[in-house]
Amino acid sequence: MDFAADGSEVFDLWRLRWYGLSLPEPLDVTDQDLRSVVRSLQPLLTEVRPGWFSVAN
Repeated sequence: MDFAADGSEVFDLWRLRWYGLSLPEPLDVTDQDLRSVVRSLQPLLTEVRPGWFSVAN
């Protein structure tokens, strides 16, 4: 997780992928798979800039 210029919480696919790899049973997925899954969660998530997402208000 990181913060956008306006203070809102955002996350990117890189951080999500590395989190998966850090689990006791690592989960290694491709960037394309992550992008597809995260985009499938719209409108719950909003892509605030390419590859960066936030929980929709």
